Amino acid sequence: MNKKIDEAQAFLDEFIPLVWNEKDVDIVIAPPFTALYTVSNLLKITNVSLAAQNLHQAEKGAFTGEISPAMLTDVGCTHVILGHSERRTLFGETDETINNKIQSAKNFGLEVIFCIGESLSERESGMTFDVLSRQMTEGLKGVAPDGIIIAYEPVWAIGTGRTATTAQAQEAHEFIRRTLAGLYGSVADEIRIIYGGSVTAENIDSLMACADVDGALVGGAGLKAASFARIVKYNK
Repeated sequence: MNKKIDEAQAFLDEFIPLVWNEKDVDIVIAPPFTALYTVSNLLKITNVSLAAQNLHQAEKGAFTGEISPAMLTDVGCTHVILGHSERRTLFGETDETINNKIQSAKNFGLEVIFCIGESLSERESGMTFDVLSRQMTEGLKGVAPDGIIIAYEPVWAIGTGRTATTAQAQEAHEFIRRTLAGLYGSVADEIRIIYGGSVTAENIDSLMACADVDGALVGGAGLKAASFARIVKYNK
């Protein structure tokens, strides 16, 4: 919940020139709902795509305060973030709810950035793989693999400055890849698995060097144009 419309515009005025020539990286910005229309217009002739941070699974109806997938595509979104840990922990979203949202998003042609991850207590209890397996199995029930991006975000590393080590990130991503193979077969190799959890300009290079890390879901470091641009232009 950052950046009013004028702040989002100022951010893009600084950010777009820094990444204009980046052709081998997919860049996606996810502003709050109030800035989507303005940002959509600003991105039209750029190499940056637009995502929403959430949606409601219904196309329309008596759901006061909610935003439908049809409204997101209408405003120019190509992606949507679903299952974020804050939606799960602060707003009570369940695996079933998230599954319904994923199916609805895909029905409207939106690519889904599907977030999964364990809490600190779950990791310390040795439950990491059980949690990830459950979230994927339930969240992707009946969902085709096309247009799905998995975002591993260890809850204990979000906004805490405590990043998973490269070994921890790779171990989790490798497990996610194996689980996807069980769900979808060989196509699992083509599904992007991105890491989110205190990603910074300082640690992006080591994270991206991991075999199964295909990108990053950037939080606080994405609020400043220079640091986000450095993440986009990580040392390959």
